[in-house]
Amino acid sequence: MPKEWRNDIQLIITVLSADQENDPDILAVIGSSAALTISPIPFDGPVGAIHVGYINGELVLNPTLAQLEDSQLDLVVVSTKEAIAMVESGANEAPEDIVFKAIELAHRTNQEIIKLQERLQQAHGKPKVASPTVEVSPEALAAIAPIVDKKLVPALSQPEKSQREDALSDLKKELAESFCESFSEDAVTAAFESRVRSEIRGNLLSKKKRINGRGLTDVRDISCEVGLLPRTHGSALFTRGQTQVLTITTLGSVGKEQPLDGLGIEEKKRFIHHYNFPPFSSGEVKRVGSPGRREIGHGALVERAIEPILPEDEDFPYTIRLVSEVLSSSGSTSMASVCASSLSLMDAGIPTKAAVAGVAMGLVTGDKGDYVILTDIEGIEDAYGDMDFKIAGTAKGVTAMQMDTKLKGVSLGIVEEALNQARQARLSILEIMQQTISASRPELSQYAPRMYKITIDPDKIGAVIGTGGRVIKAIMNETKASIDIDNDGTVIIGSPNEEAAQKTIKIIESLTKEAEVGEIYTGKVSRILNFGAMVEIAPGKEGLVHISELADHRVGKVEDEVKIGDEVTVKVINIDELGRVNLSRRAVSEKSPQAPRAGEPEPPSKDYPFKRHTPRPPRNKGNYYNRGPNRGPGPRR
Repeated sequence: MPKEWRNDIQLIITVLSADQENDPDILAVIGSSAALTISPIPFDGPVGAIHVGYINGELVLNPTLAQLEDSQLDLVVVSTKEAIAMVESGANEAPEDIVFKAIELAHRTNQEIIKLQERLQQAHGKPKVASPTVEVSPEALAAIAPIVDKKLVPALSQPEKSQREDALSDLKKELAESFCESFSEDAVTAAFESRVRSEIRGNLLSKKKRINGRGLTDVRDISCEVGLLPRTHGSALFTRGQTQVLTITTLGSVGKEQPLDGLGIEEKKRFIHHYNFPPFSSGEVKRVGSPGRREIGHGALVERAIEPILPEDEDFPYTIRLVSEVLSSSGSTSMASVCASSLSLMDAGIPTKAAVAGVAMGLVTGDKGDYVILTDIEGIEDAYGDMDFKIAGTAKGVTAMQMDTKLKGVSLGIVEEALNQARQARLSILEIMQQTISASRPELSQYAPRMYKITIDPDKIGAVIGTGGRVIKAIMNETKASIDIDNDGTVIIGSPNEEAAQKTIKIIESLTKEAEVGEIYTGKVSRILNFGAMVEIAPGKEGLVHISELADHRVGKVEDEVKIGDEVTVKVINIDELGRVNLSRRAVSEKSPQAPRAGEPEPPSKDYPFKRHTPRPPRNKGNYYNRGPNRGPGPRR
């Protein structure tokens, strides 16, 4: 789009149908490009967009969402006829040469999509409106030159970002006051911005000199700290120049996974990264509200960069949440968040596969085709430069990328050179991070919940959950542990207390394990019957203690021996063919010398509460034995 265009443009993308196989994002880009191409808006397109995967050693164009589950690369490339306009990617430690080949293939394939839109434009396109032009006044430039030439270089050379911004602000204010009668404020501001841009870019292109004195490939000074916060599960502070990010790790149960309501095939995710960019980090005063475009985009980028190195959920049954707090911003806060997140995970004791670092690459181009690629750009280099290419990865390969440019696109040669230059920077950053913490701590934080995984018979899941969740809620209320059950019978128990976790496991095992003759339980009396007491030996599982088994002496009345709520120790003496459990308190009594009567026959069915028996009313032999609807009382024959 023309930089001088000041009219609002709104593109509304509506997904009318989704097959959950093909990601709608590619169609959204192509559809938007096609709409602008046939419109009268001065759009210098069209652009093509394509998805590329790397599956079983082969590059795959537009893989399905299911195929991407097994892909080492998830790459989206948007390009014009001449150059690459945008790159966004997640990857599983993909080598740089594979990444570049994928970008190259995508660019070639995009040309077919561009040709299709050009044919559409020829058939249905409207004439383009002229693009407005904004020119800097040569007179204003010449007028401010004596002051600017004298004070601009010292202002740009200030070592601190805040000092540099204050110096430039003071210079701009001085120019506006000095030339307010000769030129408008807009004309003076435009001339000043043009002069600053020329100074920064000219030094880079001709002298290969950056405003802070760094070389083109130099990374700013880095410091790392871990374990700063005493109560969190993990924390790390990563500082690069004047950019500083604090990332906190929190572990939760599997039930804390984030539900997804999107167009993809995933229904929930166990790893969540949040990125916060408060106004004070850039020395500004702004309203703090809901997350904006920056917070959402940077948070998702860091999430993609970190996810490939996390342990599998089968080996590490936790929900992981990272929160990156930007404390100070001077460029590349998203890549600093990647570094801080990796350090924080290791500090929390999460067994990550490798450390991840990120760096932002910049670009400045000249009118004669000359250019320089900058490593680890600062905010001012991003503002006056032509490209922001964020690349994150491990020592083995790339895990995430995001590129945007102020140009109409960048060449494949520049992309390849930036990838290789970023790798060298990334390796040096990883080396510094390793000096702080070289591997994940051997144990989780003492404040992190402990997760235990057990497997039960899927047919027994209902016994653990209970009607309306009554049983599982009762267990969690009693032990204060979290319980998550999958349909395959996998049960995850979480608790910061070892004793509570083991108690929960014991209860679940007792619920799902079939009672066996000879086993001893401690349960509570749940009901009193005329012929005995029902004892709950596990949540939702009862057995009958017949009155004759309540004590080693004769019991006249059940209530004389036990009451509802009493805790009693009982032994399983019999399980009938219907699965009904008969218990004995007498068999475990210290006073009883005899062994448990394991083979004893079950009580008569009329005495068992699960098969209620209603005694017949007394017969009236003389009048009612043969009485029918039309019969009166009569003698019995």
